[in-house]
Amino acid sequence: MERISTLILVDDDTQRRVAISDALTSYDLRVEPFEHVCQLADAWPRSGVILIHDGPCAINRLIEAMARQSQWFPMVAFSEKPEVQRVVQAVLNGAIDYLVWPASAEELAQTVNSAIERATGAGSAKLREVMARARVDRLTRRERQVLGAVAGGLSNRLIGEKLSISPRTVEIHRANMLHKLGASHTSDAIRIAIEASLTH
Repeated sequence: MERISTLILVDDDTQRRVAISDALTSYDLRVEPFEHVCQLADAWPRSGVILIHDGPCAINRLIEAMARQSQWFPMVAFSEKPEVQRVVQAVLNGAIDYLVWPASAEELAQTVNSAIERATGAGSAKLREVMARARVDRLTRRERQVLGAVAGGLSNRLIGEKLSISPRTVEIHRANMLHKLGASHTSDAIRIAIEASLTH
């Protein structure tokens, strides 16, 4: 596999972008700076690892953009004095590491290189998960419940009993759910549910 040598930097603070770019000039990493995720979406890169400032909704926007592009990049989040819960949330959302800013050039390079090593081979699985979650997000609450019950192996009658609706209503929700997921068969829907970590 070709070595990733591009750092895609997403940060709305000009001074930080300059500081990070300058800090990494002596390392074998080319920095492509972007102010916002929408800028990145307009000039989608072919490869790289993303270093993103963990601002409000930034990681969620990046994940949505990657799902739209059907391409997953290893992602490292960073912010100043992050609370533990913020770090945990970023990792749950797909970040493979979290950096506390300010950081030295050596720390930056180590973190990015470590992210590259850990992400090799994990990209396609993560992409499938992101794509599946993006599909599941289109469903209504009731359609999600039906999907979860279908993935759990329940019949329309049992799903109806569980949700206190008629089997005919279950059929309607099930048909809508399959359509929104782009699934031809129930087995496709179950695979999507598993990839989205909706079931185990």
